[in-house]
Amino acid sequence: MRDRRNGVVAIVDYGLGNLFSVQRACEHVGLLGEVTHSKAVLLNAAAVILPGVGAFGVAVDNLTRLDLVEVLKDIAQSGIPLLGICLGMQLLMRESEEFGNHRGLGIIDGDVVRIPEMMAGQRRLKVPQVGWNSIHASYETSDVQHGMWHRTLLDGIHQGAFMYFVHSYYCRPVDQAVDLARTRYGQIDFCSAVRRLNIVGCQFHPERSGPEGLQIYRNLAALVQKHGSEECRAGKI
Repeated sequence: MRDRRNGVVAIVDYGLGNLFSVQRACEHVGLLGEVTHSKAVLLNAAAVILPGVGAFGVAVDNLTRLDLVEVLKDIAQSGIPLLGICLGMQLLMRESEEFGNHRGLGIIDGDVVRIPEMMAGQRRLKVPQVGWNSIHASYETSDVQHGMWHRTLLDGIHQGAFMYFVHSYYCRPVDQAVDLARTRYGQIDFCSAVRRLNIVGCQFHPERSGPEGLQIYRNLAALVQKHGSEECRAGKI
């Protein structure tokens, strides 16, 4: 098993997702990203990234086949930073209606629903949403004194920053206090990032979102370093 002092960030490989783009983003900010489905590596990583592009039901089936469902739940309970990206954020929820009803990891209580067909003036909005859209701090997560997203993985990102989205479904957390960011697409104002303790999810792709997206990886690198230093001082590693 790995020692968390090595700073390995485990990128979960379950057959879906742009794994190597995530790995390159990690390397760009000095993180050692390892693409893996090894339970030992995941459980001993300094942080875990759950990426994903594709169908929710297929993703859950793959995670189940690899015996990673309980591993990811254990990681969520452990205090280790866990970042879900795009489908990875959706998998954190309790259930999804994509191509039927599918149970998710249930790490965050909420469901995943389809973006409805909508008009923008005389133009029909495309589903999936593919391209750049802005993110805004939710009222619950704004820090008036220190600035929005203070001490979160979105720290240092400005209000209205544009991120890159590719999705047909969006998350509806039950507890609005976990909403970290929101985005408007047509008439829908949806949750585009969540946070609960050590768990963060982004509906957008930070690794494809330019300097603002890379800031999330820089914040993750700082969190990994801080977490490791605290464990060292406490004699845990």
